[in-house]
Amino acid sequence: MFSTATPSVGYRILKPVLSGFLQIAVVTLGLIWLLNAGAEAMNYRWQWYRIPQYLWFIEDGEWFPAELLEGLFVTLKISAVSLIFTLLIGLVTALLRLSDSIVGRGLARGYIELIRNTPLLVQIYLLYFVFGPVLGLERFTTAVLALSLFQGAYTAEIFRAGLNNIPRGQFEACSSLGLSAIDGYRFVILPQMIRRILPPLTNETVSLVKNSSIVSIMAIFDLTTEGRNIVADTAMPFEVWFTVAGIYLCITLMLSGFAAWLEHKMNVPTQ
Repeated sequence: MFSTATPSVGYRILKPVLSGFLQIAVVTLGLIWLLNAGAEAMNYRWQWYRIPQYLWFIEDGEWFPAELLEGLFVTLKISAVSLIFTLLIGLVTALLRLSDSIVGRGLARGYIELIRNTPLLVQIYLLYFVFGPVLGLERFTTAVLALSLFQGAYTAEIFRAGLNNIPRGQFEACSSLGLSAIDGYRFVILPQMIRRILPPLTNETVSLVKNSSIVSIMAIFDLTTEGRNIVADTAMPFEVWFTVAGIYLCITLMLSGFAAWLEHKMNVPTQ
């Protein structure tokens, strides 16, 4: 008799992760070969040895972050704060879309359609050059507001789909147990909704991190701005921008990995 034991949970989780890293490794090797071939064709000499000095430096035996890492910290700060407000705006907008108030539904629908049908770059320009000076907003605040409003519109639709996917009986059960609306959503509805919307919510988080690079037009010294400044000083566009792209890739891969781990812990069924 042959053993029919099913693979362990750890193996089932580790297999797609290893497969993903293998695919990334193959693509990376292919890109390296292609870049070297292109550089030889253009007689371009790589200067990768100069990149570490823009990541960190050591002074008096102490380690300090250089321009790119300082820009990374600013990017992470903007993304983290924007994510908090994105979730709040998205949840409130979704609740308004599903409310019995005609005014609330109209405001939520108008906000979503306005944001989703205009470019983020235009929204940033309007906030920074028009509304920012009137409201007295700083550049960091304007960047967070622009990203939160933009991503909040898309997140609201994800929340709305998740709430519509909750059986009506769950809402009725909350009422029959005497739970207030806030407690019902907090302890019953939202936990179930998060389990259903975690994959698309992860995509929005990754999109938020990538979209944060656009705030560089406001002279915020994020990762993209620091990269642009280094390119202007060193004339190393390929090395610097590939390094910046690699840093963004590492951030988004870590977010995706964390979301995959959280999916497993919450027992989200795989589609």
